[in-house]
Amino acid sequence: MTGLTEWAYPLAESLLSEPLPRRWKHSLGVAERARTLAPMLGPDAELLEAAAVLHDVGYAPDLAKTGFHPLDGARYLRDVAQADDRVVRLVAHHSCAWMEAEARGLREELEAEFPRETPELTDALIYCDMNTTPDGVPTGPVDRVNEIAGRYGPDSLIGTFIRRAEPEILASTARVLERLAAVKRQPM
Repeated sequence: MTGLTEWAYPLAESLLSEPLPRRWKHSLGVAERARTLAPMLGPDAELLEAAAVLHDVGYAPDLAKTGFHPLDGARYLRDVAQADDRVVRLVAHHSCAWMEAEARGLREELEAEFPRETPELTDALIYCDMNTTPDGVPTGPVDRVNEIAGRYGPDSLIGTFIRRAEPEILASTARVLERLAAVKRQPM
């Protein structure tokens, strides 16, 4: 898997930096958060970082087909970019995407095309995304959920979805922090 991040960063930049510079900053911040989890991920550290920088490519205007960015991004990565299957699956399911897919009537389609990745990596990507502001700055998950709900409106599809997902986002964050603390406590 060596070289995965060297491939992922230029691809994400080419899709996001010009049309969506703020989304690009967010993606860089999410990838930065992913690097902080390397001690607990071992050989999957590069995989998570690649998925982190690519997680929002489905917002790119040329890729947006369904309007559901996890599905649009995963399809592009699979069909056009021929990305690593695990990266594709992480992008497809990032940050409780199944809940938003359900609200959009796309859950069966999402899950039929893209099996979920391991719970540990799924949690890690949720942690990275939900602990990063739209400008790429570290934040906490409660503030991030509030920011998303405020940006889209509490009664919007996204506002409703993110409130529904909040308990799982907080639980994922707690699990990641517990695993990271356990790794840091281990003797060298």
